[in-house]
Amino acid sequence: MNIRMPSSPASFTATVTPADRAANPYYYVPFEVPAGTTRIDVTMDYRKAEDCVIDLGAFDPRVTDYPSQQGFRGWSGGARDRFFIALDDATPGYVHGEIPPGRWQVVLGLYKVPPQGATVTLTVSLDDAPRPLVPQPVRTRPVRKGAGWYRGDLHCHTWHSDAKGPPELLHAAAQQAGLDFLAVADHNTITQRRYFHPHSSPDLVFVRGMEVTTAEGHANVFGVDDWLDFRMTRPTDAHTLARLVHERGGLLSINHDKPPIPWSYELPAIDCMEVWQANWFNWNWASLEKYQRRLASGLRISAIGSSDYHQPDRLLPEGPFVLARPTTVLWLPELSEDAVLAAMKAGRGYVTESPTGPHLAITIAGHPMGSSVPGRSVAAEAEANGAAGDRLVWIDATGIVAEETIGGDFWKGEFTGTPSRFLRAEIVAEASRPRLMAEFFAALGDKPLPWGIAEREVETQPLRRALTNPIYIDG
Repeated sequence: MNIRMPSSPASFTATVTPADRAANPYYYVPFEVPAGTTRIDVTMDYRKAEDCVIDLGAFDPRVTDYPSQQGFRGWSGGARDRFFIALDDATPGYVHGEIPPGRWQVVLGLYKVPPQGATVTLTVSLDDAPRPLVPQPVRTRPVRKGAGWYRGDLHCHTWHSDAKGPPELLHAAAQQAGLDFLAVADHNTITQRRYFHPHSSPDLVFVRGMEVTTAEGHANVFGVDDWLDFRMTRPTDAHTLARLVHERGGLLSINHDKPPIPWSYELPAIDCMEVWQANWFNWNWASLEKYQRRLASGLRISAIGSSDYHQPDRLLPEGPFVLARPTTVLWLPELSEDAVLAAMKAGRGYVTESPTGPHLAITIAGHPMGSSVPGRSVAAEAEANGAAGDRLVWIDATGIVAEETIGGDFWKGEFTGTPSRFLRAEIVAEASRPRLMAEFFAALGDKPLPWGIAEREVETQPLRRALTNPIYIDG
């Protein structure tokens, strides 16, 4: 399809089929953009249904085959059916700025295609009205001095992908929760940084994030300025993603490896794993079991937890289903993005149910979580605050090796033994379980149990309140 100004808007209609999706889940519709264009508008129309979901995005002439390092101009997935890109502004999720002439492409993500296929109509309009060229925001590097435990959420979304709320509301939610750091990882785009780069401050440090989102699994990229190509089509492409992230000094984390979207690619060299996403009853035992198996196999992966909160169009009160449920707590020499990333990679922290959830830290001979200690026989200490009457569980590569009741709100426990490969700890709700369950059901109101869980899971699954990173045993 060729489009040249100043002709009227041009349309392109295509029928995509399951065979197209099997050949490549990304379907490209090219169009020409002449020199002097200052704005591009695209609308998409198709009959959306439960079995028919088409994602939407755009590339400029600099794009290459996977993995491309240039040419990305936006992605909105299935959240939008139209976008614009201009010199001075763009739809959330799309990159404003220079509009190079040449062959642009609308990319359709064939997420769900019915057996009979789907007819998609695209309408492209070009404009050359004078507009200023607005630069991209500059990253800031705020620092809050002082060592200590800092709290944050490492996975959430704004209307730059599929949430309804703007960055300003998510910012307010993080302040309401009392967080120190926040990683906003919108799907397959980094344009949320228009807001978060200039608004990062010593009061609330924003960590650069992007969620690489495909039908075969999701992963978060942390601490990278560049957009990273999400168009993974082979199991081995996960290794390419890991290489691109690490070449840029970033961290790679597998997200919510559980139903309904487990990680189906080959496991690449990951730094972290999201072992707890959203409320505990959202199948998080499945993620934790996979994490346990990976540790037991000899891998050394840091555990993190995140809400995956999709900010709604209003600020909600605190409760079981909002931002920072759960919260990742890290020991930092100072609060800064660099310090947060270093602590995530090193495993210097734990995950707890909320910003005010139980504190849980373990050491072996003064060595903190994430460390490696020599020898076989160890004497470990646990510090658990705010969980009186609950159960502390010690775990190594073989499973549970010891457990005891937490005797008070400010409590210290000990473990002596010869753990296999690693030692980590969890707090399991006992005395607190009736209160936590009452809060869970009160927040649900009249709604049915979410996430496809059944009453038996709610009744029988141990309810974790906090879990640590491991200390590795090198004996």
